Amino acid sequence: MDALPTREAFWQSLKQDDGPNPGWPDSLRALWYDGNGNWEASHDIAQEMPGNLGSWIHAYLHRKEGDRWNAGYWYSRAGRPFPEIGLEEEFRLLVAHVLS
Repeated sequence: MDALPTREAFWQSLKQDDGPNPGWPDSLRALWYDGNGNWEASHDIAQEMPGNLGSWIHAYLHRKEGDRWNAGYWYSRAGRPFPEIGLEEEFRLLVAHVLS
């Protein structure tokens, strides 16, 4: 697995079309795809990720999709309350969490 990028390098990578670094962890690749408007690719990765982080990303994606019930299920699986913040802020929190 490649080293994690800095936050700045991750944000810069979102401006490129060549895909995420294949050496990044699934969580960061899923977030990269979502950040580039590819919900399907992001969801495909997130739904295969075990554990709380995978469930959190999965929840966020269903919230973004507008499926509140499904999102609530996945937030529960992640051990997190349904957020009262905007989607953009939650995306930033997820990226910061993965890169920390």
